[in-house]
Amino acid sequence: MRFELDKLLIDEILFFMENQDGDFRLDTQKGQIVDFNNIDFKHQLEDEPDEESDFENDDRYISLPEWGSQDGYRMMEHFAAGLKSPVARHELSLALNNNKGVFRAFKNVIVQYPEIEKMWFKYKENEMKNEVIAWYNSLRETWGLEPVGSEPEDTSSLVLEDFVLREGESDFSFIAETSDKEYAGAINASLNDSILKINNLEVNPEYRGLGLGKTLLAKLLEKADEKKLTVTIDLPSQSDFFSRSLHLEEFKPCMRRFIREKTEENWQLLH
Repeated sequence: MRFELDKLLIDEILFFMENQDGDFRLDTQKGQIVDFNNIDFKHQLEDEPDEESDFENDDRYISLPEWGSQDGYRMMEHFAAGLKSPVARHELSLALNNNKGVFRAFKNVIVQYPEIEKMWFKYKENEMKNEVIAWYNSLRETWGLEPVGSEPEDTSSLVLEDFVLREGESDFSFIAETSDKEYAGAINASLNDSILKINNLEVNPEYRGLGLGKTLLAKLLEKADEKKLTVTIDLPSQSDFFSRSLHLEEFKPCMRRFIREKTEENWQLLH
């Protein structure tokens, strides 16, 4: 009954796990998926003289990992909850709260975000692959064998490969575009003597949480390092989350800015 789980077999199992129209099982002798609802296959089994090929022989033909609509829903729920993009996360959560047509609603939303859609497909593949490996390891346990492992994959880095970074109009500016040449974000800075001040770093809301801001920053710093420049940036007080990325790039806080608003004349006095 023992069989080796290679990539080709995993892909085949993943394909049939989501198919609810057949009674699919694994032929452990041939390493192939067969449909027990297929009339021709039933006749083939009846004609085979080998006792191990008997239709009711569970030792040779084993059921695939269980996977139903509830499993698919939970997977979509976990994916949406883990998204750092607030816009996409909110819209996907609304789709999942529909009374009916949840899967169609989820698909209709995510197709509007091509980069996150690629992230979803990779996430889905990894989650279902882990189900297959857990199923296989449960079989190996009954055989008295050691379990096989699986390594989680970082999907966010794969998403960044779909963005194109090009230089802007000034010497120290970069623009990020999607594969469809749509604007996704930008960074620009101005040089004064040997001090490079970052004036603007923005990412469109639908692309936030994918690491694009950090990628734009790294691209600018790479050019600054070539010219041996000191780099400064002012952060709004509500942007504490991005300060962690700055610390990783060896930025250090050097000053505090205080502001007093005078509403009558609508101007600001900086100290």
